Amino acid sequence: MLPKEFADGQRRHVVRAERGYHAFVPPPLPPLLAWDQELISALSGADRALGRLAGAGRVLPNPHLLSQTLLRREAVVSSRIEGTQASLSDVVLYEASPETGHGDVREVFNYVQAIEHVLDPDRDRPLSLSLLGQAHRILLTGVRGNYATPGEFRRSPNWIGTPGCSLNDARFVPPPPERLWECLDPFEKYLHAQHQLPPLIAVACIHYQFEAIHPFVDGNGRLGRLLIVLLLAEWGLLPEPMLDLSVYLEPRRDEYYARLLAVSTEGDWAGWIRFFLAAVTHQAADAADRAQRLQELRDDLRGRVGSVGSALPGRLVEELFRRPATTITRAARHLGVTHRAARLNIAKLVAAGVLVEVPTRSRQKLFLAEEVLRVVEGRNPAVGRGQPPLP
Repeated sequence: MLPKEFADGQRRHVVRAERGYHAFVPPPLPPLLAWDQELISALSGADRALGRLAGAGRVLPNPHLLSQTLLRREAVVSSRIEGTQASLSDVVLYEASPETGHGDVREVFNYVQAIEHVLDPDRDRPLSLSLLGQAHRILLTGVRGNYATPGEFRRSPNWIGTPGCSLNDARFVPPPPERLWECLDPFEKYLHAQHQLPPLIAVACIHYQFEAIHPFVDGNGRLGRLLIVLLLAEWGLLPEPMLDLSVYLEPRRDEYYARLLAVSTEGDWAGWIRFFLAAVTHQAADAADRAQRLQELRDDLRGRVGSVGSALPGRLVEELFRRPATTITRAARHLGVTHRAARLNIAKLVAAGVLVEVPTRSRQKLFLAEEVLRVVEGRNPAVGRGQPPLP
């Protein structure tokens, strides 16, 4: 990384590390922003869209069930930005029957578990670097990146650039290890500060800052996007994790990376924040629409099984909006009934077209709620690795 690639005002944040290479040490938050009409309009639009999504979530009979599928979609696409090849159907089938999975699916499933951990109201730690370390450990344990000291902040340099590049010709080099904590300490303090900036602007700034610090050896991109989900819920901007922002970022990843880099090299906060707010506006509207369609589908599916003379099929339908794949064993555990009773109730859902049996090498029969996935993904949820990008 060369200091000459940074604008005059940003070059003072480029330092020479103990090992002799140049690195960028981002100044503490908050930045000084120029509030022009374009930025104000973008914030207003994002606030309105997020408010509509929050309102839609609050009036749903069980928003938690519906948010779970959207959360899994976020996990799939956020991981795809980093190069995984797994579909939402791959992930939900893996949750029901782990022997169906491959490496990429396990990686996405780790992301789901990391999100669920940080959003757990009974978690043992507050919003903090320690909590992010826990999420990092969950994210990388047992998958590629396991070499990268899961849960530990880095003690070695890392850098961003074309494959095979060195520290000297990297596009961006985050703070060297000896200066990492002078960045992380104020970062953690800012998470808890009384912000003068509007909440969505603060979230955008925090995401940039995390990516610029790059505190872990690997997994920083996914963890930085997980932090967005966490902050929206932690700060009460959404009642549930219903905003799958990565769906907007994935097809625009080049611009996404360029906007983040331009904050460091040019001090272009406005460009990054406008891009972030456009993503929030678009995905909030999309999520509100999908949540409404999921609710309509829930009512339809419950109606199909409502006349079978038992409440158990309806309870199974509810569970399918949280985890759209199941086995007989899993259904028996959820319903608190015998294996035979669970098999009979699944048969009722198959007869009603709610579930379809999926071919598998597993000893257990595996069933999928295809209509649920179709609403979430917006396409045919064909089973198999390497699905095409979402629209």
